[in-house]
Amino acid sequence: MSVSAGLSIVSTTDSPAAIGPYSQGIVVGNLLFTAGQIPLDPVTMDVAGEDIRAQSERVMANLDGVLRAAGSSLGHVVKTTCFLSDLNDFGTFNEVYGHWFGDHKPARSTVQVAKLPKAVLVEVECVALIP
Repeated sequence: MSVSAGLSIVSTTDSPAAIGPYSQGIVVGNLLFTAGQIPLDPVTMDVAGEDIRAQSERVMANLDGVLRAAGSSLGHVVKTTCFLSDLNDFGTFNEVYGHWFGDHKPARSTVQVAKLPKAVLVEVECVALIP
C-alpha cells in the first residue's frame, strides 16, 4: 500500500526505527501523528533502562526526535496517549512527562495495558501541530 497524496512519512535516526509495518510518524496537512514510542535506544535498538523513570526518559527523547524530524516540537503537541504496564508507576512517569513538557500541558489520556512490545513499561504517542 502506498502513501496517499497529501500524506508524508516521517523518518529519523534520532528515534528507533519502526519494528513492524508502520511509520515513526505521518504528516497530513499541518498535523503530525506519531507512532507509539517505546524506550528503545535508537542506535542499539535495545530497551533503555529497567525502571519506569529511565524508560520514560527514553520514550520522551524518542518522541521529541520524531517531532523535531517533522518540524514540530513538544510545545506544539495537542494530545498524547500514554500506555503504562502498571498504573502504580503513574507518579514517576508523570514527573518525567511533566519535566519534558514544562508549562505546556497537552490533552492526555493514560491507561494501563496488559502488555507492551518487548515487555517495556511505557509507550507514548501524540498528535502535534507543525507550525
